[in-house]
Amino acid sequence: MPNFETDKLRNVVLVGHTGVGKTSLSDSLAFASGTTTRQGMVDEKTSLSDYEPEEQERGSSVQLSLVPCTWKAHGINLLDTPGYSDFKGDMISALSVADSMIAVVSATSGIQVGTSYAWALSKEFVKSRFVVINKVDGENVDFNDICGQIKESWGRECVPITIPDISSGEFQGVVNILQNPDVDSETYEYLIELVAESDEELMEKYLEEGSLTEEEILKGLKNNVISGDIVPVFATAATTGVGVPELLDAITSLFPSPEEIDSKNIPEDSHVNYIFKTSADPYVGKISYFRVFGKPLSSNMQLVNNSVNETEKIGQLYSPCGKDNEPVETLPTGSIGVITKLAHSNTFDTLCNQGNDFSLPKTELPTPIYSVAVSPATQADLDKMTDSISRIVAEDPTLILDRNNDTGQTILRGMGEIHIKLAMDRVKRKFEVSLKTSLPKISYRETIMGQATVDYKHKKQSGGSGQYGHVVMKISPSKPGGGINFSSKVVGGNVPREYIPAVEKGVRNVANGGILAGFPVVDVDVVLMDGSSHSVDSSGMAFEIAGSMGFREGVRDAKPVLLEPITKISVLIPDDSVGDVTSDLNQRRGRITGMLPQGIGLTSITAEIPESAIQTYAVDLRSITQDRGDFSYIFDHYDPVPPNDTANIIAKVGKE
Repeated sequence: MPNFETDKLRNVVLVGHTGVGKTSLSDSLAFASGTTTRQGMVDEKTSLSDYEPEEQERGSSVQLSLVPCTWKAHGINLLDTPGYSDFKGDMISALSVADSMIAVVSATSGIQVGTSYAWALSKEFVKSRFVVINKVDGENVDFNDICGQIKESWGRECVPITIPDISSGEFQGVVNILQNPDVDSETYEYLIELVAESDEELMEKYLEEGSLTEEEILKGLKNNVISGDIVPVFATAATTGVGVPELLDAITSLFPSPEEIDSKNIPEDSHVNYIFKTSADPYVGKISYFRVFGKPLSSNMQLVNNSVNETEKIGQLYSPCGKDNEPVETLPTGSIGVITKLAHSNTFDTLCNQGNDFSLPKTELPTPIYSVAVSPATQADLDKMTDSISRIVAEDPTLILDRNNDTGQTILRGMGEIHIKLAMDRVKRKFEVSLKTSLPKISYRETIMGQATVDYKHKKQSGGSGQYGHVVMKISPSKPGGGINFSSKVVGGNVPREYIPAVEKGVRNVANGGILAGFPVVDVDVVLMDGSSHSVDSSGMAFEIAGSMGFREGVRDAKPVLLEPITKISVLIPDDSVGDVTSDLNQRRGRITGMLPQGIGLTSITAEIPESAIQTYAVDLRSITQDRGDFSYIFDHYDPVPPNDTANIIAKVGKE
């Protein structure tokens, strides 16, 4: 796409539930605008937007893609985003650099949860929004009913601009109400009233004359779209191109340019560039997608990443189009571009000119809700495992890689089972590394419910110097979160002062390794009360052994129990799923702590539930709610494991 002046640019994100036709719409817009000479088709694997093998295999988007269009001397950057909830991080990333949004609704399915989620979230990022009702050429489509759903769910400001033409009894295309008021004079009058309400002069003229000029209507309509007070609704049939030229006209005439909206307080006369997506290419290396918020950017410049206080050499600049990147010398303010091989910068970093310490806020993404333990398939894969996963994580901030020190496992966290699976597929395809996944081990703990006093004597004589260490210890529960609290009340030197640290070392070594099932012992007070020593045979080693064996014996006498991690979970579901979800939570040993209707057909449920019971909840909740539910959780505290489950856990650990 040629470089356009800022006032001719439009940055538009497409959002909506999976399957509503966002990618088909972006392909149709690109074809109608002349960006491509042949319309891409998802089913034929020729889509300009869905070019990754994983997308072509699934027939749906799994990452955001940029498709540029040129229409009537305007440049339009379309940010096509995935609709499946596992990949909502890319949708949020796209919203962070867009000026306008198009919510796509299927005429055959109505508003679905993915679109509702995107609509609610979009208010944090953009004011200017359209709704596109796609697939209006489908069978048994009731356009007026869908419009009613939209107005009821998203407000009276949602007003049709184009509607299906069924004047002959069959679908013939779409008709523009502004150009043909007679086809729906009621909607036309309602739209004019909304336009007039926002401007005193227009309202006065409308009341006096009963009409407005076409120029006044368009100007007033654009002002209302920019402010978010009117949301135009359009009808399309993307795969056949019906309604697409009319939509392109509206994008260029009603949506704002980057200079017509809030500039995010960018310092005057400065370079400010925000990275919103990173891709890992095995041949090219790191590919960074960014938006120019400050002055125009040129190739071969030096910028500073204030997040890490590092200088970046900007080489060749590119303008992206699907999987291809076109070299350019400059990128104007408001445009979207690509830089390769940045050394220090990652997604959501800001690149500025020297001496400019400004940084845009990093975009907040949802917390991962599904975890797997990752291991190499072969020894050869082990050598490359961490590096390859790290590169995939760098291109997807909703993936988090860490190590569980309790279990020794490498853990990959993501937004769902499919999200993780496709990440593993990319690791294999891009870096030729095969990895295995499994559910992570639970980080249980051990503690005691009672008290015990133990008198333990370690005595060994086998020729030469012997070993002698004698301790008397009192063991009792402490407050949660206290770990192991060791103290000494020995008086009179029965246990020489220099050996007391050895006793503590022995206690802590055993506590770290566990007694019931190998999990760390926590929340225990250990008091060294008394003991005795031998002038020749006592040593630090002897007292360390006495401390460790005494502690082990004392814990076993003090009603030891397993503790399990308990999470606080918040579930957002449709009202008609409340019964099924609460029943399921109860079966998982969840304790419901709150239930709050949200007033928009949704209910929020909060509960405390064992971590072991929600390892597959990301998958299970979607099944229970037909992919209409969402949830988040955080660790809260540890609770004793029910006695019936303790034996099973100990047996399982023993087998492992």
